[in-house]
Amino acid sequence: MTAGENGAKAPAQVGFIVSKKVGNAVTRNRVKRRLRHLVRAELPGTADGALVVVRALPASATEPTRLAADLSAAWHSCLGRLAVGR
Repeated sequence: MTAGENGAKAPAQVGFIVSKKVGNAVTRNRVKRRLRHLVRAELPGTADGALVVVRALPASATEPTRLAADLSAAWHSCLGRLAVGR
């Protein structure tokens, strides 16, 4: 975590892992775009300086309607565990 010039914490950062098991390059990029869009909605409730890695499973490409619900549930579950650990 690095502090900005005014001492504020850095915003949360998110990385994505989408392996070749998800599909070809076009499919993987589509899944990453969907995930980026969905994560933007989750970021306001995330602590500054948080580092998050989202790993897409092969079902992400074949079941896009389920992707939003799965991401949201996993996101809130992880944040809940982090809050308990503090």
